Amino acid sequence: MPQNSIQIFEIFDVSGIDCMGPFPSSKGNKYILVAIDYLSKWVEAKALPTNDARVVVKFLKSLFSRFGTPKAIISDRRTHFCNDQFSRVMAKYGVTHRLSTAYHPQTSGQVEVTNRGLKRILERTVGENRALWSDKLEDTLWAFRTAYKTSIGCTPYRLVYGKACHLPLEIEHKAYWALKHINFDLKTTADHRKLQLNELNELRDQAYENSPIYKERTKKLHDDKIKNRIFNVGDQVLLFNSRLKIFSGKLKSRWSGPFTIVVIYPYGTAKLIHPDDCNFKVNCHRLKHYHGGDLPPLEIPDVTTFPKDK
Repeated sequence: MPQNSIQIFEIFDVSGIDCMGPFPSSKGNKYILVAIDYLSKWVEAKALPTNDARVVVKFLKSLFSRFGTPKAIISDRRTHFCNDQFSRVMAKYGVTHRLSTAYHPQTSGQVEVTNRGLKRILERTVGENRALWSDKLEDTLWAFRTAYKTSIGCTPYRLVYGKACHLPLEIEHKAYWALKHINFDLKTTADHRKLQLNELNELRDQAYENSPIYKERTKKLHDDKIKNRIFNVGDQVLLFNSRLKIFSGKLKSRWSGPFTIVVIYPYGTAKLIHPDDCNFKVNCHRLKHYHGGDLPPLEIPDVTTFPKDK
């Protein structure tokens, strides 16, 4: 199905949240809770021993106190995000909770890309001693925040704080930089600050303009590669089961059904019904038309029937 973009107007308006893990225990921590701002690409992450609703809510409250409450939070449908405690906090702070489509991680594409980026940096930072990954998480976040992002035309750090981040490599020049700014008189300091604020406004305006342009470009690349399948109410379809990874393709068909489409929703979602009277919603990219015939049965070879080697 064609890709649809999430529209954002201000930084920290829309955030995505996800939980990675479990990982090998590092000082009792097994999970990484990740939050990403959809516009500035600013990422926050915390190593945690569990991934229950209590620690998720505590993590979100710490973000609200530092960056303000967003208008919406996007998450998947796992139980640590879909529970009464999480819902109460969202209602208390006036935050809209949006859920991604089941079996469709592309809805939370920004979070998935961030997760891959953090894992890649963490692997290079940790090296052979993987038991200390929780100690290297802050360095990983620093590297991610100070990396140039094509979609906004600058680094997340610069877009949020309006200045470049001083890296350890620049430490020998820091003293000169600090001394030069301390020696400014009040008028020079005021003029310099006004210039910085104007530059920050221009930087954010540029990011607001770059973001939809980048999304349209990636949408075009995505849409050019997909096959346009048209579904109508009453069509019989097969459903792709992305979780059947136990057997190879020769032994197990990943398509189940047939199902009948009873409702077509906007944005490429359909409601299916099975002869057993169960019905559910799915993304249409997991469907294909059913043209009759039996589906390949599940065949697990019996190793005792294999011929012996001569």
